[in-house]
Amino acid sequence: MNTTNSSRQYFLDWLRILAFGLLVPYHVGMYYVSWDWHVKSAAASELLEPFMLLTAPWRLGLLFLVGGAAARYLLGKGDGFVGSRSKRLLIPLIFGMFVIVPPQAFFEVQTKVHYAGSYLEFMQLYVQAFHGFCGKDGQCLDLPTWNHLWFVAYLWVYSLIGWALWRAWPGLAALVERGLARPRGALFVLLGLATPLMAARQLAGLFESTHNLTWDWYNHAQYGYLFLLGLLGAHSALWTLMQQWRRWALVLALLAWALIIIYFKAYQQIEPPPALRAVMRCVWGGLEWWAITAACGHARQWLNFDHAWRRWLTPAIFCVYILHQTVIIILTRVLLPLALPAAVEGPLLIVLTFGLCLLGYVLARRVPLLRDVLGISARGRETAASTATMQPSSTQGSA
Repeated sequence: MNTTNSSRQYFLDWLRILAFGLLVPYHVGMYYVSWDWHVKSAAASELLEPFMLLTAPWRLGLLFLVGGAAARYLLGKGDGFVGSRSKRLLIPLIFGMFVIVPPQAFFEVQTKVHYAGSYLEFMQLYVQAFHGFCGKDGQCLDLPTWNHLWFVAYLWVYSLIGWALWRAWPGLAALVERGLARPRGALFVLLGLATPLMAARQLAGLFESTHNLTWDWYNHAQYGYLFLLGLLGAHSALWTLMQQWRRWALVLALLAWALIIIYFKAYQQIEPPPALRAVMRCVWGGLEWWAITAACGHARQWLNFDHAWRRWLTPAIFCVYILHQTVIIILTRVLLPLALPAAVEGPLLIVLTFGLCLLGYVLARRVPLLRDVLGISARGRETAASTATMQPSSTQGSA
């Protein structure tokens, strides 16, 4: 283990690794809860839903915040940002949509609309943008689809917006940095920076989460804000403020989570009053920010160091992300005939998914073409998040 100096932000890599890592147990959990997903277990119930809600509001927002910080580092390297981001994100996205993701859609139409054709026949429909796989509710599966890879598409679009903003307003980042460098108290950190997310959550009733990019304004409001905050605040005292108020943020996040659980339980069968719904949407937005603040603050306190695992996992984690959901869904089909209890099958799915995805990374990183299509950076190359630096500030230091 190597201790860090003040200019290295290793904790951003650790955050990225842990946040992507959370996606595997979360998506395994989606197989067992009552919420809609691509395939469902016969043992699906509401049992795990409170625990799913513990991370659902914030895990992807954290990734967009870290993604914005990584984009800031790349912008600071000079020209070539658009080309490098496009190669890094669009190639895996296109490959994923036509190679990695289709098995998810195939098993989904098998289980939901009882499609009886072969995989080859399905792929012919897939590439032709067939729109006839419709459920009883009238909802039809859009093909081709990016499913879990929507994050990659959004990150690319936000990166281009950030680049355009950077070029059009060169002094904006410095303005934000000066604002964050001023003495800031709990009201600003825990409420002021949470307000945009509280406001964004109010859009959930008007624009449900679609992940279709063109009509997903609730998600754009929350994730765009967090990406730009990471982009503009990466070299500022933002991380120090999060570190300073991490304990209070954790307490607030846990209280908000408890209130959300009580709220959903109380209004499971009846409509809540509009005023209460608006308040609870603020609580949801608050939970998102407080959990992100707690995660960043504790990571900067305890994980701001280099390690061999960080160097190995950093280039691996994006590949694991690309592969993981397809691996989960295929494994559910493989394990289905065994009729294992959910308490055994669930942990087994998590372990097998991590193992197979990491194996896929180990094999793919040796093949240049596979490295590109699976988003694996060149061996030994540092990723953007780990090399992001902070400008000297009088507010830096340990809390």
